[in-house]
Parts: sequence; C-alpha cells; structure tokens
Amino acid sequence: MDLRPLLAESETKILFVVADGLGGIDSEGRGTELEAARTPNLDRLARQGATGLTYPVAPGITPGSGPGHLGLFGYDPVEHNIGRGVLTALGINFDLQPGDVAARGNFCTLNSDGDVTDRRAGRIDTRECRRLVEMLREIRLDDVEVYVEPVKEHRLLLVLRSKKNTLGAEIDNTDPQRTGVPPLEPHGRDENSQKTARMVGEFLTQAREILAQEDPANFVLLRGFAQLPRLASFKESYGLNGCALAGYPMYRGIARLLGMKVVDCGPDLESEIEALEAAWSDHDFLFLHFKDTDSLGEDGDFEGKVAAIEELDQAIPRIMELRPDVIVVTGDHSTPSAMASHSWHPVPVLISANTCRVDGVQVFGETACAGGGLGHLPAKHLMTLALAHAGRLRKFGA
Repeated sequence: MDLRPLLAESETKILFVVADGLGGIDSEGRGTELEAARTPNLDRLARQGATGLTYPVAPGITPGSGPGHLGLFGYDPVEHNIGRGVLTALGINFDLQPGDVAARGNFCTLNSDGDVTDRRAGRIDTRECRRLVEMLREIRLDDVEVYVEPVKEHRLLLVLRSKKNTLGAEIDNTDPQRTGVPPLEPHGRDENSQKTARMVGEFLTQAREILAQEDPANFVLLRGFAQLPRLASFKESYGLNGCALAGYPMYRGIARLLGMKVVDCGPDLESEIEALEAAWSDHDFLFLHFKDTDSLGEDGDFEGKVAAIEELDQAIPRIMELRPDVIVVTGDHSTPSAMASHSWHPVPVLISANTCRVDGVQVFGETACAGGGLGHLPAKHLMTLALAHAGRLRKFGA
C-alpha cells in the first residue's frame, strides 16, 4: 500500500531494535533461546505493549537477511528481491555502478576431495581476509574489470564491471549451504547471465589455484549475485529521516540503499548504543542492529545465543532513557541453534507505545507471543503499525 497520501507530520520518534536471527525452536525441552534467557527488561516492554509473531517473507519460506530487513522496513521482500552482493557493496561504501554485477563471497575450506568442510573457513579474522583478498586481486578476466574487496572476517565482495558487454546477475549461487559436498557451479538463467557465469567460473578457477596452499581458507563460495535496483527511499516512502546503527556491512548496505544515514560505529553493542545516543536528536527513525544472536545461532551455540539475548536485555534500560515514542523489538528471521541456520519459523515481536492495546502477554518469547494481540502477521506491516502508533498516519477514506 502506498502510504504517502496518509502521512502526517509529527515530532515523534520510532526506534527499531533488531536482534538478528532472534527466533528459535525448543529442541530439548528447555524452551527457545529467548525463552531460556533471563530478560526482565524485554518482558517488561512486552507487558506494557503488544506482541505477536511475524513472517519475514511468507509462512514456510526461509529468508536471507536482506529480505528479512527489507520486510521490517515495510518493503515487500518478494517484489524487491535484492541480492546480498548489492547490499554488501553498499555496506562497505564500494562505488557500485549501474550494470555492475556484485556477489557476496565467503572464504571457505575444501578437503582433498574438493568437498566443503567449513563454509566460513573457521571465521578467519578480518586481517587475514585482507591478506587473502590481495592475492585474489591478481585475477584477470577478458573484457571485464574485476574488483575484490575485503568485508569482515571471512566475508568478501566480488564485483564484475564491463564497458563492452551487458552483464547479467541471474546467476545461481556457488555456495551449497552445507558441508560434505563440493561447491556448486555458477549457472546463468538468461543469455547475458550465462556469459557472466562463465566469467565467474573462470574467476573461481583462478581463485582455487591461488589459494591452493592456504589453510584454512583455500577457496571461495559466492552468493547473492545482483545489480543495483531502483527503490523508493525511506524518506519518500514514510517521510522519516532514518538513521542506522549497524556494525556489519550488509545491514549498513540495506540502510544506505534506502537512503538512511549510516553512522560509523563498531560491531559491538556498546559502540552501537553510544552512536545511537549521539544520533538521537537528529533523526525521527532509528534502527539498531544486533548481530550476535544470529552468529551464535548459526554456530549451533545455544548457550552463547542465550547469553547474547541477555546482553541485549541488559541494554534496554539505557536505550529506553532516550524515551522513544514507539519501540519495536524483533528479529529479521529465526536462526535456531538446533538447526545452525536460518529457518522459516515466525519471529517474536513486541511494540511498546502509549497507544498500544495491552494484550496480557507477560514475557517476551515465542510461545507467549503466539497468543499476543498483534497475531501472526507479515513483517512488512510493522512499519505501518509503528507509524500509526507514532501518530504519523491520517485516516484512510471518508
């Protein structure tokens, strides 16, 4: 729905606190990670507000972080399916140009049979990533410029640019998303993408040779091939002056794509909150991203994810000292540690504002939120609810 005719001016402030991969499942009778965590401050917000469960894309669909965040910001993630490559490029301030093809890469570990044994090469540190990227910058391809950039830890960016040929980004991922199998071949789904996929294949051939003697990062997996889309800005869509506090490049890229101001801050929660406090007076929509819940879920670390949730909970009183008129706490998707991956399970959400219809939910967790007053809703409707609670929407119709 185009909200622009309904937008109303207001001095209210909206805060989204997004715990990446927040949702979980109860696999051992202990509850989910959120239910096992001690969260008195999040529970208090749940009691004071309204709760529910969101579907980032649709029931049964496992979302990537890109679609998950676009949905939270009110953009239909199916209509606007933006690949990780673009978001990663924007997140590190790479000068991505129309027609470029960008892909997010992981350094990975292959065994002697060529099978993937670690999709993240033991999460090598960023310094090692930079060293390996310098090696990959030796790669040359015919009729195309190759850019390889370090991102963070095991992550890298690949961009192909051509002044002679039209490149295509409809290319299948080479990341098999599991171990014990070889990397996938890049396949293009249209004529231009097929040509580009052959270039990607040659890049990977050279990368394998260059990295052959490295340990543990001896190859590269690529996913999220994409080109710059056309998208209405956050300001155009909602009349909001948005600001993002996120330490990881991809989430900074999503915010930058939507025209939000992206504030420099470290990846740790303390640095993000300090940046939030400094930016508070200049913006009416702020987005605070917390990554550890997702990383520890993907590592299969139940206790670690519980501890991360408790760390976030302990920061809530400090965040609430800023007195947001509307606060939304949720995740972009579920990452159950029992599955060590993203999943399709709906995500708990709470909205706290003076205008909330309190629903009687006493704790913030998946089971309790399943009976909350917000019901089970697509994540893309959270922005509409936040705007309404902030007094920023007029009545629709006569």
